[in-house]
Amino acid sequence: MTSGIPTVATRPTTGGSALEAVLLDMDGTLVDTEGFWWEVEVAVFEELGHQLLEEYREIVVGGPMTRSASFLIKATGAKIALAELTALLNTRFSEMIVHGVPLMPGAKRLLTELAAHGVPTALVSASHRQIIDRVLGTLGPEHFTLTVAGDEIERTKPYPDPYLLAAAGLGVAPERCAVIEDTMTGVAAAEAAGCRVVAVPSVGAIPPAVGRTVVGSLEDVDLRFLRSLVKS
Repeated sequence: MTSGIPTVATRPTTGGSALEAVLLDMDGTLVDTEGFWWEVEVAVFEELGHQLLEEYREIVVGGPMTRSASFLIKATGAKIALAELTALLNTRFSEMIVHGVPLMPGAKRLLTELAAHGVPTALVSASHRQIIDRVLGTLGPEHFTLTVAGDEIERTKPYPDPYLLAAAGLGVAPERCAVIEDTMTGVAAAEAAGCRVVAVPSVGAIPPAVGRTVVGSLEDVDLRFLRSLVKS
C-alpha cells in the first residue's frame, strides 16, 4: 500500500545529537480525527437518550477507549455495558473514516523527512488495532518501523508502557527518543517513560515544562529540530 506522500531531498542536520528514534501519537497529532471521535461519541449517546456536555470533551481526549467510555457512562448514567459501548464507538468511528482521514498540517512533510533519513519511527496510539490499521491506509504503513495499539497492551496512556514497549521494539533507550503528542494524557505517558516530548496541543492546552517543548503545529517540527532536543 502506498500513501501518496512525496519524497524529498535529504538535507544536513545538526550534529552531536543522540536521537535514535521518533515516536508519534496518531489521533490529533498526525491525523485530524479528535473531532471525529467526539462527533461519534455525541451521536451514540444521543441515541442512548443522553446529551454530552462540551466540558467532557477535554476529559476524554487522548486517553484509552475503556477510560473514556467508562467516564461517559458514569457521567451520563447511560444504561449500556462498557464492552458494548467501546465496540459500538470503534465500529462507528471505523465507518466514518472508511474513505480516509485528513492529515494534520506538516504531517506529510515530517514523515517523509524521517523516512528519507532512515530514522526509526513508531506509531504509538491509545486507539484499537482495527482503527490504527485503517488510518495507516492514509498515513502509509511503510513510514513506521512498528506500531503500538491501545488494545494490545495491559496498560496504555497515561501509563508509560506503550512508549517503553515502542522503544524496546526499536532497540533504543527511551531517553534517546523524541515523542510527538497532542494531549496531556499522551505527554504524561511519554514523560513517564523518560522520553523528550514535543507537544502540539489539539483540544486542551499543554504548558511548557522541563524536557517538554510546546509548538503550534507540526509545520514547526523537522528532523533538525528533533535532533536538537536529544543531545549526546
